[in-house]
Amino acid sequence: MSHEFTQPIQANERADILDILRGFALLGIALANYGTLSQYFFISQETRLALPTANVDQWLNGINTIFINGKFYSLFSLLFGVGFAIVFSRNTARGQNGVSVFYRRLGVLALFGLIHCLLIWDGDILFFYAVVGSFLPLFRNVSDKNLLLVALVLIFSPLLFDAVKVVSDGNWSMGNLIIGHLQKIDQSLGITDENVGTWLQVNSSYKDLLQWNSSGFLWGWHLRLDSNRIPKVLAMFLIGLYVGRNGLFLKPEKNKKLLQKLQVAGLTIGISAGLASLWFEHDNQRLPEAGGLWDTLFHALNVAPLSIAYAATLALWYLNPKTKKILLTLRPVGRMALTNYIMQAVFGIIIFYGIGFGLGSDLGPAYYMPIAIAVFSFQIIYSHLWFRHFTYGPLEWIWRQLTYGKRLSIRKTEIKLT
Repeated sequence: MSHEFTQPIQANERADILDILRGFALLGIALANYGTLSQYFFISQETRLALPTANVDQWLNGINTIFINGKFYSLFSLLFGVGFAIVFSRNTARGQNGVSVFYRRLGVLALFGLIHCLLIWDGDILFFYAVVGSFLPLFRNVSDKNLLLVALVLIFSPLLFDAVKVVSDGNWSMGNLIIGHLQKIDQSLGITDENVGTWLQVNSSYKDLLQWNSSGFLWGWHLRLDSNRIPKVLAMFLIGLYVGRNGLFLKPEKNKKLLQKLQVAGLTIGISAGLASLWFEHDNQRLPEAGGLWDTLFHALNVAPLSIAYAATLALWYLNPKTKKILLTLRPVGRMALTNYIMQAVFGIIIFYGIGFGLGSDLGPAYYMPIAIAVFSFQIIYSHLWFRHFTYGPLEWIWRQLTYGKRLSIRKTEIKLT
């Protein structure tokens, strides 16, 4: 089918629960990302212990390990898969090429990701999603049973990759393919292990930020390769594809019993594995030591089950009129998830980097977590105000126009395609 007959999903076609889940995911993503943006994850352990909030920080780090780290990006990944299922099925039902539309959406997403990563914040996930997401159409005709089976294999595949690290004594790792080049880049910029946590405070011009990002873009790929992020994310995409096909969250009243089972099982397995992960964090056994495989195992058992449990819990709360009213406050944030995701990084740079207020490098989770919550609360306010006047978020509006090649009116009084 030709390009000009494709149309974007209209505002009245959106599912509230999916936007609520996206909004909730953005809250957790802010809590996770501000640990990086504040430079806390870059400073040494000695510096962390010297902070006046060190005791509280240790407790909050434990909460991060069990309930936050990886869970909200996994939820976001699951929703990405749900989005693919919706785009593909709706465009196919209209007699249009759903795969073609999806790849155009991915192309624009990749462009947003590159701009975000190179010009704003090197911790971007959008470009990575576009790359990994390009494999999704290959699974569009795979049966539900096989989808879940492949996802399960992918979730636990890091055990195999990390076992190879153990056997090779760390000499074989996908991340090692580019490590030498990365070290040369950092050497040319004067970034060392000693100053990596303060470099962005001392070097505070926008040119410095661009140089940091040019290095950070590649370091991000090293991290994703070394931590086996590709199979993990693809697994959640496939689970999302299954969820989207079967309307698991779109019809929570119909799937209430299944959602309750997923909630109980996910919370039980996820929290138990999170506690085990916290225990093994302090055993001083890291890859390529064999004991590091316990970290790999319990991370897998912690992240995917708990992220699914979060989604199931919110879907069940959505069925209760009282909790539904509270959850709906998150809907506008999720409706402009792309805009708000990038804006979180912009706010973080202004707050923590030397180019802004320069508050980073000296703040532990006792400070950066409340800051993240404050930023997200501000996003709730301006998202509600925005949708009083507009139909789409600003970046979402651009995304749709570039995808469908049509001019979309953004104001509520002019919501028709022209």
